[in-house]
Amino acid sequence: MAKNEDPLKRIIAHAKEYGFVFPSSEIYDGLSATYDYGQMGAELKNNIKQYWWTAMVKMNENIVGLDAAIFMHPTTWKASGHVDAFNDPLIDNKDSKKRYRADVLIEDYIAKIEGKIAKDVAKGLKRFGDAFNEEEFRATNPNVLRNVDKINAINDRFKKALNDDDLADVKSLIEDLGIACPVSGSKNWTDVRQFNLMFSTELGSTADGASTVYLRPETAQGIFVNFLNVQKTGRMKIPFGIAQIGKAFRNEIIARQFIFRMREFEQMEMQFFVKPGTELEWYEHWKKFRINWHKALNLGDDNYRFHDHLKMAHYANAAADIEFKFPMGFKELEGVHSRTDFDLKAHEEFSGKKLQYFDAAENTSYVPYVVETSIGLDRMFLAVFSSSLKEEELKDGSTRLVLTLPPSLSPVKAAILPLTKKDGLPEKAREIFANLKYDFNIQYDEKDSIGKRYRRQDAIGTPFSITVDHQSLEDNTVTIRDRDTMEQERVEIDRLYSIIEERVSYRTVLKKLES
Repeated sequence: MAKNEDPLKRIIAHAKEYGFVFPSSEIYDGLSATYDYGQMGAELKNNIKQYWWTAMVKMNENIVGLDAAIFMHPTTWKASGHVDAFNDPLIDNKDSKKRYRADVLIEDYIAKIEGKIAKDVAKGLKRFGDAFNEEEFRATNPNVLRNVDKINAINDRFKKALNDDDLADVKSLIEDLGIACPVSGSKNWTDVRQFNLMFSTELGSTADGASTVYLRPETAQGIFVNFLNVQKTGRMKIPFGIAQIGKAFRNEIIARQFIFRMREFEQMEMQFFVKPGTELEWYEHWKKFRINWHKALNLGDDNYRFHDHLKMAHYANAAADIEFKFPMGFKELEGVHSRTDFDLKAHEEFSGKKLQYFDAAENTSYVPYVVETSIGLDRMFLAVFSSSLKEEELKDGSTRLVLTLPPSLSPVKAAILPLTKKDGLPEKAREIFANLKYDFNIQYDEKDSIGKRYRRQDAIGTPFSITVDHQSLEDNTVTIRDRDTMEQERVEIDRLYSIIEERVSYRTVLKKLES
């Protein structure tokens, strides 16, 4: 990557060039903050879904799946609090006419301070080398401590302003920090005000007979209103969970940073119903399980951290984000929340129906408490993609662009490459392709030199490239090349299935969650 090149721009360009993500409606100049997943992106996205679903549903006998409708009765959103409280604090710059989320401006300011801390730590490492103790350095270095105090003071004031619904002080904080508009450099701000994020539409054939409904802003409510349906038909006993993958929609005014924040996105959520009084134990359990799920992919343990919420949502008594180090800094990837019994009680009140669990062992009924895990699929896609894209310098001085995706998530598991287009090699290659295609997503490629074909497969993250040459016709062996090491090994064709399966199976990754 060229010096000073924006890493996110490089990621966006690679994603488009190799068929992962395209701007939506591009032939009409696109639509802001909407994207289409191309042929490679759709495969990667589906593999991430499968990894999540297997870990949450298949590996837990007390968790089942659901696929609820996007449209729900409008009273659902009144009961959930979204009609009255699903807002973002917005602020406009009077000179640039640009609109921003006030909380994001403050978060970005804090990220710059964190960047200064990171530079001080890097200097310490350079100075002391192997003798460097980062933990001690962070605890004693005056510059680091001063910047940590500054961050804590900002967070404390911001948290108080949000909890008190004091939007005037949020504006004052922005002004006191000297935050300027990224476009104009101006500090001429409007007042901060709240903006509801739900998309509304009309359900009905005529305007007079239509009723207002909403595109769901989250998938969780579909789980809550089906709590008893699933519990009774599945004969579920508490504690148990309901998992769902589905689209959600938010009218984000400041949608930006590629697929990190979009108006149409996909969530992977699980609501875990527990006995009241045990929710905080389960909250800690799911925090641990979810961070381990992420780290099992080997994207780098240092890329993750927990961040406790400054302002608790109206339904929660504990909440934390798993943040990931994206190209634009640490940002929320997944949330783990203890939602108490807010949702089920609210739906009881607004629907007039009981949503209680009968505990036969204790001969009593109660409204369960809920612990939620909620991850953005698109953000997970970006986390995997951005951390895997690497430019490597090779021994001969050349470079290669390689996507070191976790093999289980790679869109293509292996490429079959006949060395030439003649002498029976394509026929032999097609035979191998036919034998493997039922179990793995395989590509066949006979165009260009073998070196160029290797580079193409590196760029889309294919773990194995299998070359069929003249020796293959003689002894039924092929050359298999490893994407990460670029080492090549001669193996029997009959061994290909077991070699690929061992490397790309979800089992290899998921076993880590049980150790």
